[in-house]
Amino acid sequence: MKIAVVAAGAVGGYFGARLHAAGEEVYLVARGAHFDAIRRNGLVIETNDGAERITDVQVTDDPNEIGPVDIVLFAVKLWATEAAGKSVQPLIGANTAVISLQNGIDSVDILTPILGAKHVIGGVAEIAAFVTEPGHIKLSSGFARMRFGEENGIASARMTAYYDACHRAGVDGILSDNIIKARWQKFVLLVGFSGMTALTRAPIGPILADPDMRDVYRTCMKEAVIVGLAAGAPLDPDYAAKCMEFSSAFQPGLKASMLGDLEQGGRLELDWLAGRVVSLGRELDVPTPVNETIYAGLKPFAGGAQNSV
Repeated sequence: MKIAVVAAGAVGGYFGARLHAAGEEVYLVARGAHFDAIRRNGLVIETNDGAERITDVQVTDDPNEIGPVDIVLFAVKLWATEAAGKSVQPLIGANTAVISLQNGIDSVDILTPILGAKHVIGGVAEIAAFVTEPGHIKLSSGFARMRFGEENGIASARMTAYYDACHRAGVDGILSDNIIKARWQKFVLLVGFSGMTALTRAPIGPILADPDMRDVYRTCMKEAVIVGLAAGAPLDPDYAAKCMEFSSAFQPGLKASMLGDLEQGGRLELDWLAGRVVSLGRELDVPTPVNETIYAGLKPFAGGAQNSV
């Protein structure tokens, strides 16, 4: 398959590298120092098994150089969704699928008016990875999977073909028959995981070990579930409890990308995670005191180090 990765940051770069190594026709789209490093020296992927440098990967900073593709893995930060969506228009052919692997629950709604409902596919990335320096991606989780699927739940030919490509690459790809539910489930978990690790500046281990922090973590996700149900999301009412079970299997040192961004002085996806729970709660008259506290506590850092107080 011909696959473009926009952009080749931690999430997109990791999955793109795996698909490339398996022989798929992969094009990485990157910017700035990251693009320069990949073009000069290749892309380094570091896992618990060691580091691998991929030197034959195709990288560009201009999607016009690629032309129409079968799949776009869309993995930009949430604040860049609209601009990046417009930039990928040269990649769109008659049957191109743009799989959003972004966090939050808003990306599909933002991309659809730009690219058309036919081309926008919901997706979920379950991975903890960071760009530690330009051209270097480190996987910090023991898992790396993605879920994707047509909104109507049908296993279309293009999604089946992409699933097969993931299988060839050894990528843990799951063809979902309810991607809307999967996206909301990821949202609930990430609201708690990102909010609490960033607020406490600690990985998940100490949070789960302390009764007070553990209770706040659980309540944060419970608020997200209640707001989601009020908004019509297909969530199980007890899903926050299931998230606690999932979290107990996390490596103690695991932290959300939001904490990594905070530590590096980068911009945070706060408005689309805890902030989105807060805004939906206010729209739907659902109290969200824990998420309001997390949002307020991190808000001074949301714009990055240059805008912090």
